[in-house]
Amino acid sequence: MKLFNFFGEVKEEMQKTTWPSGKELRKDSATIFGVIIFFSIFFYVSDIVLNFLLNLI
Repeated sequence: MKLFNFFGEVKEEMQKTTWPSGKELRKDSATIFGVIIFFSIFFYVSDIVLNFLLNLI
């Protein structure tokens, strides 16, 4: 049956997958949150500056 074959192949592929270690996961998560915070601040400041400049017109 195709369904059992599909799930068997999924199981095989999951066993081949290499998962990140806890240290790698924390490092990558910190990088992602850092980038999110950076761009949030960047766009917030950009919005304030653009609003200020548009109000001068």
